[in-house]
Order: sequence, then structure tokens, then C-alpha cells
Amino acid sequence: MTPGRTTVTTNRTTEAKGAGAYAEVNGINLYYETHGTGRPLILLHGGLGSGEMFGPILPTLSERHRVITVDLQGHGRTADIDRPIDIRLMADDIAALIDHLGLEKPDLVGYSLGGGVAFFTAVKYPQKVGKLVVAAANIRRDAIPPEMLAQQAQVSSAAIEFMKETPMYQLYQRVAPRPEDFGRLLDKIGESMSKDFDYSEEMRGLQVPTMIVCADADMAPPSHYVEAFKLLDGGLRDGGWMGEGRPKGGHALAVLPGLTHYNLGVSPLFAAVALDFLDGPTSGSGSR
Repeated sequence: MTPGRTTVTTNRTTEAKGAGAYAEVNGINLYYETHGTGRPLILLHGGLGSGEMFGPILPTLSERHRVITVDLQGHGRTADIDRPIDIRLMADDIAALIDHLGLEKPDLVGYSLGGGVAFFTAVKYPQKVGKLVVAAANIRRDAIPPEMLAQQAQVSSAAIEFMKETPMYQLYQRVAPRPEDFGRLLDKIGESMSKDFDYSEEMRGLQVPTMIVCADADMAPPSHYVEAFKLLDGGLRDGGWMGEGRPKGGHALAVLPGLTHYNLGVSPLFAAVALDFLDGPTSGSGSR
């Protein structure tokens, strides 16, 4: 099927001076917005959110980059389709969007659910990706505290009444093509979170320069993200006076102080460290 494109205008895109459009890829009508000019940067949101969540940091990111925010499957202005919420499948959507837009190795920045999607896009399609920033995304389910797993187990359509007072529900009702699908989305996300996972080997095999970002009070403890960094040759030795001991692939780790899993994605500090990594040289694999 030839990908189609429909341009739309929303109050938000007008206010943010961005252009919104739909791309038909992999049987899904994927909504995205473009902000700014420069080297392309694809920005991926967390679960039950949308590209709108990045509003507080978009002006900073788009000063030097062409920032493309995407509403993932079943989120925001992208309607759900008949398949699970699976970060591997959504990674295929992002790879198809890269081709659709004719982008040359864009950088990927993903937060939480979007971090997993960005991660698997780089795992499956390294030739399509420049640099990768994975924020607040765990590589093993057993790193999540038991009390948080218990909360995740409550995510289902049965929780709709409780969710009606939340910004996530209100956003969905305002922008979703089919607002009545919110319960279905909760069921799918709940099912996805109930499955065990361990992406250690995929992390170890990453072929693109990657920065792992977490809050100092994230969903998993900082030690979990340090463990992931070690899989990328990080934290195993002194970095050296000239940085000669830094990870060979140009990887990095940032633990952001004073933040949690829930506000990291809109923090100016997150935008600052992401830009510093994306715009800086890639030690061990040449300069940008």
C-alpha cells in the first residue's frame, strides 16, 4: 500500500507554530507534527499521552532541530487498530514514518513507552537512526518495584471511572478520533504491562550512540539504569583525562536530580541533556 498523507490544523499546532499531518503506514493512520528546522529529531511520548505532552520543552528542542512529534498507536490523534500495544510493532511504524518522510538517519528521543519504541527502532533498524536517547524506560520488568507492578495490574477498562478525573482521560476525549476507545486502550496497555520482559541482550547489541536518561526518583532505582549503561561498555573503568576510557560506542548516562518518572519528560533539564548529547561529538565513533 502506498503511504498517504493528510495535512491537518489544530489549535495546538497553530499555537506551537507546528504543522500536523497524517501518514498511512503499516495499516495505521499515524499522526505527527513538525516543529522547527534543522537536523531531524523524532520525539516519542509516554503511555496514555501524546506528542502534546512535550509542549513545555518543544521550543527549546526546535530551536536547532526539526522536531517531529508522533502520536503512537491508539494515542492522541492516532486511532487504534486491530493489533496489540507492542513496542516492537510501534517501532516498525516509526521506521516506516522515517521512510515516508524521506529522513536521513534522524535522532530518536523517547520517554517511557516512547523510550521503548525508540529503543526497538534502533535495535531493528540501526541503519535508519542517528543517535538515540532513551528516557525513563526499563530494560527488565523485575526492576520495577512490586508496589508499582500491583498498580500496573489495575490498568484496564474497569478503571475508566477513576481515570475520568485525570489529564490522560481528558486529553483522549479532546483529541482522539474515537474517544469511546479509551477503555480498549486501557485494556491493551494493561495486557502489555503484564508481560515479563528482559531486553538486556538487545541493549548490549545496540549499534547507535545511545544516552540512557532516568530521574533520581524514577520508576526503577538509578542502579537499574547504571546496569543498562554497563551493557553499553559504560561505567566499567575510569574515563581518562582525555575521555579515552569512555564507552567505545559514544554512549552516555544521565541521572537527573530532583525529578520523577512522571515529570522527567517535560523537564528543561531533560531537554538540555538530550541536546548536549545529540549535538555533541560522538566519542569513539567520530563526530557529527
